[in-house]
Amino acid sequence: MTTAFFRTIILYLILMVGLRLMGKRQIGELEVSELVLTLIISDLAAVPMQDFGIPLVNGVFPIVTLLCLSMLLSFFSLKSIRFRTLICGKPAIIIRDGKLIQSNMARNRLTVDELFEQLRGQGYSDLTDIKYAILETSGQVSVLPFAKAAPLTAEAAGAAAEDTTLPVLLINDGHVMDQNLHACGRDRAWLDKELHARRLTSPRQVFLLTLDEAGTVVCVTKEGAS
Repeated sequence: MTTAFFRTIILYLILMVGLRLMGKRQIGELEVSELVLTLIISDLAAVPMQDFGIPLVNGVFPIVTLLCLSMLLSFFSLKSIRFRTLICGKPAIIIRDGKLIQSNMARNRLTVDELFEQLRGQGYSDLTDIKYAILETSGQVSVLPFAKAAPLTAEAAGAAAEDTTLPVLLINDGHVMDQNLHACGRDRAWLDKELHARRLTSPRQVFLLTLDEAGTVVCVTKEGAS
């Protein structure tokens, strides 16, 4: 039992590190090569976890080899456009000026149902509203609408708008983020003053507290805190 525990932990950590090196992507955003790598690695890791007769190194070595191969392919993809196109493919225009390009749909084996599903997910149901729809290498469809169907912006409406600012997390579930607090030019005295103004006596009563560049403080207390 102890052997199984440690073998599982070791393989799990190796997989976590390896997949972290692939970048922060969701499954639907993986390139074909990345998805294949993920599937193969999961199978390779499962065998030494279950079969104690197989030396652990026999499971670790091929996983590390595949991860190194993935990093090597990524390096060459960055250096060579032709190689990147070969490995990842290239985007294809599916809709141009409101008209379907059926040859590109057939080449990429994209059905009408799949296309309309993605269009509806982005708020479009009428092809005549779409100037370009591009099938990306990740399988997602990017939509560029005609000006008449584009979402209305504050600039287009002639309304004044302020740029959004990035809030900085100062208290996270009762814990003060001292590094963030100092980066904002604030100290514990300022924080205590903000808490006192909200009739709070301790950071432990706060679930979330942020401060943005405009000086706006957002405070969310824990449920039941007074």
